[in-house]
Amino acid sequence: MEPGAKVVTVMQGELSVSGDPTVVMSCILGSCVATCLYDPSARVGGMNHILLPGRRGEAVAHNKFGVFAMETLINELMHIGARKPKLVAKIFGGASTFDNGLAIGAANAAFVRDFLETESIPIAAESIGGRQARRVRFFPESGHAKQLLTAEAVPAEELRPQKPARDRRPAVPPGGSGEVELF
Repeated sequence: MEPGAKVVTVMQGELSVSGDPTVVMSCILGSCVATCLYDPSARVGGMNHILLPGRRGEAVAHNKFGVFAMETLINELMHIGARKPKLVAKIFGGASTFDNGLAIGAANAAFVRDFLETESIPIAAESIGGRQARRVRFFPESGHAKQLLTAEAVPAEELRPQKPARDRRPAVPPGGSGEVELF
C-alpha cells in the first residue's frame, strides 16, 4: 500500500465514490458481490457491497439490496462528474463459501451481470464464484483493482480433528499459537 493512502472500508450494504488518487476502497467478500464502477475520462470511481440481489421494481430502499445499491452507486458517480455512457465495471465475489443450498453468491452475481447488461455498462474484468472469499482493493481514480483470495473454504466438520476418544493431546501443538492467518 502506498504511504499516505486513504483506505475506505466498504462494508455490507455500503458504497463509496471518489476521484481522489490517494483513496483505496477495500472490502472482504464471500457470497456478497462488489461492483466497482469507474469513468476513465472523468477519473472517478466507486464501489458497492451487495448483500442480496433484489429485483427491479421492488421498493427496497437499502444499499444491501442489488437494485438500490447499483442505482445509488451510478447516481453518486454522476454527482461527482461521471457520465453514465462512459462507465466501466469490474465485479468480484459471489462465492459459495458454505454448502447451504441457498446459492446466494450465484444469485448476486447473476443479478449484477443482468443489471449491467440492461444498463449497457461493460464488464472489463470479473472474479466471480468459486468457494473462496476475497479481499478486494479498488483504486477509484484509475479504475485499477486488486484481489487476494483466501484458502478454499472447508466445511467446519472437516476442520475438527478426527481422533479416538481416548486421545487427549491438545488441539494446538506445544509452542503453537493457535492462530490462523487467512491472508
